[in-house]
Amino acid sequence: MLHTHLHIQLLQPPPTNRHALSFSAFSRRKFTTTTAAMAVPIGKSCFGKGVLNGVSRRSIKSSATKELSEVEEQDCKEPMKRAYPFHEIEPRWQRFWEENRTFRTPDDVDTSKPKFYVLDMFPYPSGAGLHVGHPLGYTATDILARVKRMQGFNVLHPMGWDAFGLPAEQYAIETGTHPKVTTMRNIARFRSQLKSLGFSYDWEREISTTEPEYYKWTQWIFLQLLKRAEVPVNWCPALGTVLANEEVVDGVSERGGHPVIRKVLSLFIAEQPMRQWILKITAYADRLLEDLDDLDWPESVKEMQRNWIGRSEGAELEFCVLNSDVHERDIKITVYTTRPDTIFGATYLVLAPEHFLLSSIVTTVQSKYVEEYKEIALRKSDLERTELQKEKTGVFTGSYAKNPANGEAIPIWVADYVLGSYGTGAIMAVPAHDTRDHEFALKYDIPICWVVTPNDINGDDFEKAYPGEGLIINSSSSTTSLDINGLSSKVAASKVIEWAEKTAHGKKKVNYKLRDWLFARQRYWGEPIPVSFLDDSGERVPLPETELPLTLPELDDFTPTGTGEPPLSKAVSWVKTTDPLSGKPARRETSTMPQWAGSCWYYLRFMDPKNSEALVDKKKEMYWSPVDVYVGGAEHAVLHLLYSRFWHKVLYDIGVVSTKEPFKCVINQGIILGEVQYMAFKDQDGNYISAEAAATLGAQAQERIPEEKVTKSGEFFVLKEYPNIRLVARAHKMSKSRGNVINPDDVVLEYGADSLRLYEMFMGPFRESKAWNTSGIEGVHRFLARTWRLIVGAPLPNGEYRDGTVVVDGEPTRDQLRSLHRCINKLSFHHFIYSNMVTEEIDGTRFNTGISAMMEFINAAYKWDKHPRSIIESFVLLLSPYAPHMSEELWFRLGHKSSLARETFPEADLAYLKDSTIVLPVQINGKMRGTIEVEEGCTEENAFNLASSDERISKFLDGKTIKKRIYVPGKILNVILDNKTVKVGSQ
Repeated sequence: MLHTHLHIQLLQPPPTNRHALSFSAFSRRKFTTTTAAMAVPIGKSCFGKGVLNGVSRRSIKSSATKELSEVEEQDCKEPMKRAYPFHEIEPRWQRFWEENRTFRTPDDVDTSKPKFYVLDMFPYPSGAGLHVGHPLGYTATDILARVKRMQGFNVLHPMGWDAFGLPAEQYAIETGTHPKVTTMRNIARFRSQLKSLGFSYDWEREISTTEPEYYKWTQWIFLQLLKRAEVPVNWCPALGTVLANEEVVDGVSERGGHPVIRKVLSLFIAEQPMRQWILKITAYADRLLEDLDDLDWPESVKEMQRNWIGRSEGAELEFCVLNSDVHERDIKITVYTTRPDTIFGATYLVLAPEHFLLSSIVTTVQSKYVEEYKEIALRKSDLERTELQKEKTGVFTGSYAKNPANGEAIPIWVADYVLGSYGTGAIMAVPAHDTRDHEFALKYDIPICWVVTPNDINGDDFEKAYPGEGLIINSSSSTTSLDINGLSSKVAASKVIEWAEKTAHGKKKVNYKLRDWLFARQRYWGEPIPVSFLDDSGERVPLPETELPLTLPELDDFTPTGTGEPPLSKAVSWVKTTDPLSGKPARRETSTMPQWAGSCWYYLRFMDPKNSEALVDKKKEMYWSPVDVYVGGAEHAVLHLLYSRFWHKVLYDIGVVSTKEPFKCVINQGIILGEVQYMAFKDQDGNYISAEAAATLGAQAQERIPEEKVTKSGEFFVLKEYPNIRLVARAHKMSKSRGNVINPDDVVLEYGADSLRLYEMFMGPFRESKAWNTSGIEGVHRFLARTWRLIVGAPLPNGEYRDGTVVVDGEPTRDQLRSLHRCINKLSFHHFIYSNMVTEEIDGTRFNTGISAMMEFINAAYKWDKHPRSIIESFVLLLSPYAPHMSEELWFRLGHKSSLARETFPEADLAYLKDSTIVLPVQINGKMRGTIEVEEGCTEENAFNLASSDERISKFLDGKTIKKRIYVPGKILNVILDNKTVKVGSQ
């Protein structure tokens, strides 16, 4: 990234009005900035002899560093031709915004005004900096923030850094550089890049998860959770869920009127031997699931969360293990099933390799094989073990269990397709009605018993598993008095559960795929956990809140210990401590919090970032909550959003926040892929072959073809030189390994930040993925240049531009007003829909259609002889959210002395949205002969003259006598003829 450090000594009295237009380039001090778009000669202006705040631009004097002088000298030798002077406009206005705190949101706002809180998902400041994919979401939120300010809203649009985490620690270990150093360097680079793009963040609210002032409150939240490790909640047995206080009325549930009791809910588990902290997110599973229905989120995101939580209703059933004499042992295997109606079809049990009872039931003969299988299975990931396509494997334990429904002995197997983390870690296998169980049974020759059949099919005729519901067959036992034959699956399931509860063989059970949150990390670069353990008893002692923050100690050696102990154990003097309450010696917890911790609640801190007394002021939280629009990648659609929602609900329960949910509207932007790559195939002799023949002929090599040698033929891309050679065209995700990463700094340097912003919004619908195309940014750059020349005028012979603009003060024509208000209407509709998210398709995120409307306006404006000030000023305001730098400069040139950031966003006048012309049907003797286009309010005489001059209609009138004309304005013209031949036009 190219950085040029400018040191400019400027002379001017300070402005009397801090809100008046003033640039840092004109203040009496030395100003230093770092930006990727600053490699330009200072003192050379493309603005002509303008005067700003009483100081001539040509009077600006600079004292540049030697480095800058060398750049200037090179620029003089090789002058760069630019379509418009963005290289001066953009740094100038970025300095102005920063110095005048243009986008600062006051701590105390007028709460009678509506609020708009728009937030980007917390970025992790990596060493690679931004690539052009990152600004996509940032530009969208910035456009919304700017529009809402102009619409009179109090806008909160902050930025900060999710800066703890493993990547920084790994880099630190590899390079020997402390993670704090690299983190601060990366943040500085990210901040510089974001500022160079003109985003209207309130930088005075900037936060980082690594700052003790911030993670003090992350630790505080941890202590609140710890205090409430056993917290009383409103439990409704009938609904099977926890209810919020407002959902309970007079001791019964608001929904259904069911009795509600107070129940103790555990939020924390601390497990030995590694003392892993586990946060019981499952305690909130039902609320996390149910409250999704009220959220204005894409349905796909909500469905991902539902699937991740994975709520299912079924039964826990107990199978008694049998000894070698087929007598019951004092060991019972509990299984969870969502299909208790199929219990008579259970012909074997399967335990997960990690099941705690496995060692107790395996026989001596099978022990060796089970241990070998267990060792192999536990080296696989959960994904590998549950992959549907993989071949099922398992080992017989040598033991049997009794099916409680029919008393039959069934074998117990161990197999890795069952996970210890889901349900009870054991299943009753029903091979007739489960695909996995069916494959396993066929492989190991285990009996298959059909117990469910659709109404119109005989179950005995099945050749593969039938997992659906239907009528129950082969399911009765006189021994157990359970008979469910002929019942539907749902009725049968209820009857089995009722029977199991009466006979102590099981119970109804709700289960979740959601796992509790492992909250401890054995690494250095994270928030310290504010807990210690007394030396004499091992008792857990939370740090008093008055002692927060517990800061991370400085370590020279933060590499893994190799013993399982976290790196913080090396900070011996830090680990050894004294409990401030009892005075006893203690040892601090040496694990740190996961990276998710700091990013779970940062949206709250942005509301009140300087508060040292509370996480957030209650009045500020009540005003700004919830976040109105939250934008980020789909990769965060599950875990980050789920963890944030969980913490928010805990904070809601303890009275810290006033809303049940943190984010009103969530939008996932698409991915910007690298430029399309065209690949040709060659045969063994090095000759090109067409892509469709490559697989058949066995292509030996691929060759990347430059775009200039490619053309499109129908639906395919081919070689220009050999049109019969079809190519493969693909766009890949940007990555260093593919060499297709586009650095936004380079784009800003060549085209300007406004062009980059505009292009990323013009590429296509916001939520869809699209490929980068350099020719595309050249197109929007030309649009901005045309806009500049339309308003400012053509450059002078010396390449500079005149002062001011070429607009006039006259009244606009109706056509000009119509063009403007059509543009306004398209943009206003686009912003309204996007802000309110009323459809799943989120049509309002089609920023490209708004830009197209502005391009249409400029095309129309170039046909005008004069450009009225009122029209051009309104257009500049429309353009400003998209291209703020150019718009600010044009606004200033139009004679305004303050920023347009809070000017009123134009509204469409419906009177100009209607077409002023109408299509008028013309009849001759009551027969339709054509149509003509007339102005509204057209007189009968004018309508007739237009009709008689129309080639299609006039032939029916020539030489005919007109008896009379019937004219209904705006509806029809009917000309009645007689049989006499007279000159047309006489009556």
